[in-house]
Amino acid sequence: MVADREGGARRTPGRAVTYAVCGAVLLGGCASMPDSGDLRNVESTPRQDTGVRVFAVPPAEGASANEIMQGFLEALTSDDPHYDTARKYLTAEAARAWRPEESATVLADSPGALAETPPAGREPNPGRTYVLAGSRVATVDARQAYAPAHGDFRAKVHLTQDAKSGQWRIDAPPEGVVMGKSDFQRNYTSVDKYYFATHTRAGASGDPVAVADPVFVRSKVDPMTQLVRSLLSGPTHWLGPVVRSSFPTGTALRNGTTGLAPDDKNRLTVPLNAKAARVGRARCREMATQLLFTLRNLAPTLESVDLRGPGDDQLCDLTESSADSVAWHASAQSPDYLYFLDGKHRLIRLPAAGAGTGGTPVPGAFGEGVRQFRSVAVSRDERTAAGVGADGKSLYVNPLTADAPLEQPVLTSQGATEDTRLTRPGWDARGDLWVADLNPARPRLYVVPRGTGKPVAVTLPELPGPIRDVRVAADGARVALVVAVEGGKQSLLIGRIEGGVSVSADGDDGTGKNDGTGGNDGSGDGSAEAPAVVAARPAAPDMELVTAMSWAGDSRLVVVGREQGGVHQMRYVQVDGSVLEGPAPAALSRVKAIASTEDDRVPLVACSEDGIVRLPSGAQWQKVDKDGTAPVYPG
Repeated sequence: MVADREGGARRTPGRAVTYAVCGAVLLGGCASMPDSGDLRNVESTPRQDTGVRVFAVPPAEGASANEIMQGFLEALTSDDPHYDTARKYLTAEAARAWRPEESATVLADSPGALAETPPAGREPNPGRTYVLAGSRVATVDARQAYAPAHGDFRAKVHLTQDAKSGQWRIDAPPEGVVMGKSDFQRNYTSVDKYYFATHTRAGASGDPVAVADPVFVRSKVDPMTQLVRSLLSGPTHWLGPVVRSSFPTGTALRNGTTGLAPDDKNRLTVPLNAKAARVGRARCREMATQLLFTLRNLAPTLESVDLRGPGDDQLCDLTESSADSVAWHASAQSPDYLYFLDGKHRLIRLPAAGAGTGGTPVPGAFGEGVRQFRSVAVSRDERTAAGVGADGKSLYVNPLTADAPLEQPVLTSQGATEDTRLTRPGWDARGDLWVADLNPARPRLYVVPRGTGKPVAVTLPELPGPIRDVRVAADGARVALVVAVEGGKQSLLIGRIEGGVSVSADGDDGTGKNDGTGGNDGSGDGSAEAPAVVAARPAAPDMELVTAMSWAGDSRLVVVGREQGGVHQMRYVQVDGSVLEGPAPAALSRVKAIASTEDDRVPLVACSEDGIVRLPSGAQWQKVDKDGTAPVYPG
């Protein structure tokens, strides 16, 4: 394999020459392996710097079975767009049948290839069998969706020798591609593509709500064209049931389209096939919005997209600023204030921008300290607050307006102790309020329509243990759950939210009964379409104890916790369970709570042994209020 520098880290000249020479003579003896006897290792792919381009080398004339096996594994980690060089290591029939784009298996280290001992008394030219082995880290499917994986990996690869030419070739390759974690990180990058939530629209505007769908694309193989094709092909299987696409079924790039890139005016022209030719203007603008939101991952300076149909007729064009008015996008919403509880039990707000530390009480009952709260949430329009009382028993919702008296609780828990009652609440973009009741006798997750309707019990999947914390995503399509498991551990799961709350004409969703204590216990057998959390999956599989978390992007969260055998730390995790590149937040001791927003320009905030602290970009943690607790941004 040959490597050249293309941005990124620069190797020392000696190291660059070493790689180049080894790659050029690889099949001539840079790796060696016996072709008979017991199982033996084939040399694994050497670790490459992440900023290099890697090109595969075709098989040499007369290469041994060992060299064919090694060369094939090297070719799987190359930047060859269609794996054409890797196919040259296969027989003609195997090359036609092999589908490398269907899956990728990621191992902790580069795969070891073990040559099986040929059986005694073998027939002439029986072929060679190798066993690929390693420890699984993850898989990537045909929709480019990442999923963590564990356990041993073993796959057999068979080679045959042509009777006439004497050339060795692989006639039974592995399914998809197989590579080590370091090669995967060099070859692939995580990007979000965007669809629209099926059951959620933004509260006041009624605009469709954009939902991020993270996928992995090959970072040096025409990534923008790859990402557009992935968007047009539809959402990943996990997210698909709760989102929709505005692109008509069958829409694809026009045949032969490659090398999509913005022009010198940061405008991207996207040629589509005939399936998109007859869409109306409003739908076309939604299509363009999906593209703009998606392509910002790869081209942050992209300013507009121009959709073209057959014959190069313009379907519509859309600027970046216009896209934000077509659909509600969580990461485009910057909060006005940071909120927390001060030592006098008042809800305080502090401008989210700037470095000031002087906050003021919010207007209304929450700012007067008339009742003690242990957790709070502010609606995304910053007009309403919700709070759980200090004893964890009651959930209150009040407008943030002057002279507004404290309303009766909208939900009460019958849990016997403070830690078996209500979790902190949270709001989605539609204006619905979510909270869990930890009562062991009747554990429930509730959604309160518009924050004032009667609570609706959410159907839950079978979980490994009781819920300890809940944070609904802004899009209302996903929810993060901290769940207790055996041994005092706590795991972070992401569930998909299917269905929604249907409210009757009188504003009553018909699901609640007053429990006689001034609140609502959320029970009842009304006719509402209760939402359901399904297909919960790990978001931080390497962490055995998650103690705090918050959404910190359209598809990522910031978590506080501990890996197995490690110490407490703060890190970012992706909703698909993948490891995010880039630095973790600066270390902070004894973190009790964490608050962030989907807008990564807004400072991270935490409650620690120093009270409320804030982490501005490029700075260290700064004290905000030594007596403060329960920091939150809107949501």
